[in-house]
Amino acid sequence: MSTQENTPRTLDVFLRGLWEENPVFVMLLGMCPVLAVTNKVINCFAMGVSATFVLVMSSLIVSLLRNYIPKQVRIASYIVIIATFVTIVDYAIQAISLDLYDSLGAFIQLIVVNCIILGRAEAFASRNTPPKAVLDAIGMGIGFTFALLCLGVVREALGNGTLLMDTPWEISLFGPRFAPWSVMILPPGGFFVLGLQILFFNWLRKKLQRRKTAAEQA
Repeated sequence: MSTQENTPRTLDVFLRGLWEENPVFVMLLGMCPVLAVTNKVINCFAMGVSATFVLVMSSLIVSLLRNYIPKQVRIASYIVIIATFVTIVDYAIQAISLDLYDSLGAFIQLIVVNCIILGRAEAFASRNTPPKAVLDAIGMGIGFTFALLCLGVVREALGNGTLLMDTPWEISLFGPRFAPWSVMILPPGGFFVLGLQILFFNWLRKKLQRRKTAAEQA
């Protein structure tokens, strides 16, 4: 296969998680952390980076060991691999910031059973070479982080009137007269914003798909 033929396919593997198979807006996976930690932008970023690290490293190891792990114990093996990297992330966040660790709560440990990570290990990493597995994991991780930030920016801005709250870079958006929409930092606000963003994302995807189909027919 030539380089020109291989490059688009490699790029497709990376871009799939960002757009066509976005884990939140398209596949509707990982809803627990999406709704629980997106009341602050810093929480979204920390969860996204943590999940991406675990996703990339576990996909790499699963792909490297795909020919050596017996089919009968593959899920248990994947969980052990994922749990190893989750433990690393757990201790790293504790060392960096105890306040951030308390904000994320049990959702760091629950990355072990995050269906995005376990699903990519089973559906992709166990069936493809390490470079493809890593590209797929990076794309999925960035897509997940992007979705978290989309929710977090809206919920924190409307719920607190700030961006990057509880950090040295905190920004006040609307001034002292702004009355925060408290519902936005509560679970109902998370459901509302998520529903609207999924609706917009699907509308945009269908619109672009219609344009692409019309261009191909023309």
